[in-house]
Order: sequence, then C-alpha cells, then structure tokens
Amino acid sequence: MTESYIQNLFAERIGGKGYGKGTEIYKFEKIKRAKRAALAAQPGVELIDMGVGEPDEMAFSQCVDALCKSAANPNNRGYADNGGTAYKQAASRWMEKVCGVGGINPETQVVHSIGSKAALSILPACFINPGDVALMTTPGYPVFGTHSKYLGGEVFNLPLLEKNQFLPDLSSIPADKLKRAKTLVLNYPNNPTGASATPEFFSKVVAFAKQHNLIVIHDAAYAALVFEGKPLSFLATPGAMDVGIELHSMSKGFNMTGWRLGFVVGNPLIVKAYADVKDNTDSGQFLAIQQACAEALDQPQITQKIAAKYGRRMDGLVAVLNKHGFGAAKPKGSFFLYVRTPRSAIKDGQSTTFANAESFSQWMITQNLISTVPWDDAGAYVRFSVTFIAKNEADERRVLNEIDRRLGDSRFEF
Repeated sequence: MTESYIQNLFAERIGGKGYGKGTEIYKFEKIKRAKRAALAAQPGVELIDMGVGEPDEMAFSQCVDALCKSAANPNNRGYADNGGTAYKQAASRWMEKVCGVGGINPETQVVHSIGSKAALSILPACFINPGDVALMTTPGYPVFGTHSKYLGGEVFNLPLLEKNQFLPDLSSIPADKLKRAKTLVLNYPNNPTGASATPEFFSKVVAFAKQHNLIVIHDAAYAALVFEGKPLSFLATPGAMDVGIELHSMSKGFNMTGWRLGFVVGNPLIVKAYADVKDNTDSGQFLAIQQACAEALDQPQITQKIAAKYGRRMDGLVAVLNKHGFGAAKPKGSFFLYVRTPRSAIKDGQSTTFANAESFSQWMITQNLISTVPWDDAGAYVRFSVTFIAKNEADERRVLNEIDRRLGDSRFEF
C-alpha cells in the first residue's frame, strides 16, 4: 500500500516523517500489558495495583451535591474563560487558612486551570523561546519539559538523589546552561519520591532565582496531603512572590481527579501571562465545577481526612516492606512510597537478577500480581502508591496482609 502524503507532514517535535513508526513501548503501556498477561495467566487471583497515581475513592458527597446544584443553575451554562470569581476567592482564602499565605488578591494573583497538567502545558509558551533552558528535576512529571521542547527550548534535568534527601543540587547546574535558563520547575511533596521540601531549601531557591533571573514554578499538587503539621507552600517563603508561582490541584487532596480543576497563584505578572495564553488555549472549566470546588476549598477537613487515610496505609505498607528487607521510610506527605529495588530475588528455588527497576517491576507483576511504577532516571527505584483499592480499614489490612504473604514467598537481596 502506498504511504499517505500525510506521513510527510508531521511536525518534527512529534517525530516528523517517522511518526507512528517507532517500536519503543512507553513504560506505562508495558505495565498495562504485563497486568493483562498476569491476570490471564492466573485467572481469579486479585491484582493489587499500587501503581495508580490517583485517589481510590470518589469526591465527598457534599462536593457532589454542590456540583449538582450548581449544574442546575442556568447562569452557569456559558463559557467560563478565565473567570469564576467564587473559585478564585475560595483559593485565596484556602491559601491563607491552610498554607498561611495571606494577602493574595484573587483578581490579579489567582487564575483557575483545567488541572495542573493543563497549566504545565501552557506556561512554557509564556517564557520559552528557541534555545532557552528549562531546569527540571528527574525523575518527575515531564509535561512542562515536553512543551518547552516543542517550542525549541532545551531541558536540563537535575537528578533527585537519596543522599540529598531527594532535593536538587542547584550548584550542579553548568554555567552555560544556567546562563540560558529561564525557569526552574519544582514539585513538593514530590512525585515519585514522596520527598518534602524544607523552608531552608525554599529560601535557597528564592535566592538562587533572584541571583540568576529565574522564574520558579512550584507544582504543589500534593501540598495538602501531609501526615503531620501544616502544608508547606513555596509562596510562604520571604521573596517567593517576587520570583514565582505555585500550582494547586483539586485532584489529589479532594478526590477530584476527573473534575479537572486547579489554580495558578503567585506573582501577578506571571499569573497575567498565564491567563493571557490560557485565554487563547481553552474556554475555561465549567462554572458549576468551579463553584462546587470553591465549596470544597472552604472545607479543608476533607483533605485532612484523606491524608489521615493515606498516612495509616503508609504506616502499614512501610512495615510490610521493611519486613522483607526493603528499607522503606514513611514520607511526610503525598501517597507515594519510593524504594530502592533489590538486586535479585529467589522464589521457588529460582533466582532472578534485576538489571534495573523496570525488570523488577515487571517481575512483581508477573510473579506476585503486585503492580508498581519503575523509575531508572536517578538510580533504580520503584514507586508504590497507597491508593490501592480498599473498601474500609479492615479491607486495607486484608490487602496489606496479602502483600506480606506474596512477598513472603521470596527472598530479596539488596
């Protein structure tokens, strides 16, 4: 069959003439295929999915009720654009009440986003020209970097290492990269490491940004999911409002992944630039969703209940993994547990050596029907998520006991 002329028209940023012809399989697709194969090979055995990066429950009933009420209001039928006063005002109140960041003007310092992913895809268009450098951490969420490359920019990755408490070493950036850098993207509590930043680290970031004329974008999607104390906002740092913004999300802390809503807050000039590009990108999220989420933001006890559940599950998972030699440590927030992979495992008298985290993760699915996410970007680690499906506390204990039983069939060497 003659190849279509369309094959020659794809942009180089997505592969050009070779688009669609590659044979490389994305790791999450590999995980999906391995799960299907394992279930087919062991029908009737429960798959324990600890790779899912989203809450296992739906939104609280009062949030759903508020959505239904707002959806029935004919005044909400039109385009939202960058509007939605109720949500912006609620976001400002939430920042002060929960994060201790007061004085935020909801009209000039807050704009909603259709989730953090949408904001991270829009923001590069505000700042990145061909040849500019975006500083990012690895492992991490790649969207800002992907779009920076689409625009002709370059990404310089800062590895998150255990010896540095999974905080980036800003002094390691080469001078030629730093000279061309415009943005520094951070994410704490961190996906996938679960690590939390400190006030001291954020103070260094502010000073570093001012010294090198950088814009700081802090992806705080997991900010409210902390197991002790109050959430730490980058914007609570003296001087942070001069250099950056913060992205917040309804997805993780309010069980609203499918609702697709968050907000960008901080430096008014950066927020204005985001709003201008966004205005030419989307027509805003449904006003009923914004109004329902505004009511949710005024009930921070919702997030506290969710965080308590994940903290309880994390305690149980850490205990199980440590029983089998993994050396896990409970993070201060998020729902991710990031652990170094073993070198090998012996099961049923057969020894398996793991070349990397991906090979261990595939083995865990095939042999134990336990799904995790592998990361080989800065050492061999796997990410466990405590968002596994469980109906109640008793069911949580059952799942954790089952993980313990399955891992007990093997002896791991680290």
